[in-house]
Amino acid sequence: MLNSTQKQCLLDYAMAVIRNNLVGSPCPAPEDEAYQVKRGIFVSLHIDGALRGCIGYILPYKSIVESVKEMAVAAAFRDPRFPPVSKSELPDLQVEISILSEMIPVDDPSEIQIGRDGLYVDHPEGSGLLLPQVAVEWNWDVPQFLKHLENKAGLPAGALRDPESELFRFSAEVFSTK
Repeated sequence: MLNSTQKQCLLDYAMAVIRNNLVGSPCPAPEDEAYQVKRGIFVSLHIDGALRGCIGYILPYKSIVESVKEMAVAAAFRDPRFPPVSKSELPDLQVEISILSEMIPVDDPSEIQIGRDGLYVDHPEGSGLLLPQVAVEWNWDVPQFLKHLENKAGLPAGALRDPESELFRFSAEVFSTK
């Protein structure tokens, strides 16, 4: 979808948004027609390979550029699992952007392919999403991926078999400053 120059521009923009948020200055958005498409977006932050923040939009609520701006700030300063990013962390901060495809309903777990698919579950008692790269990073097979998805959603084991569960798969265009 995006070429390497466009990807690098978005990564630089996400980093500039985080940096400028710390010092209270505005950050002009890059102008490129490709960034105006509405897509689900996740921004993940890492330091030395360890997760430092990750927040995103599952559905395409806003343009890519608007979503990257909002999710970079959210991942850096509002992920409840971590304290806000500090100025001293900026030199070590790595940014990863995941641009999501449409959600595709999963009728049979055999449709799921590790490395290609991320998973999203919507259940009356909770919902959760795991990006495609998570299963690869942790070397999970499909049953492990599904188990961790239930856990992420705060659901009991076996909840995905509940008729009220809706399971979706999606792909993502993932790029980072690594």
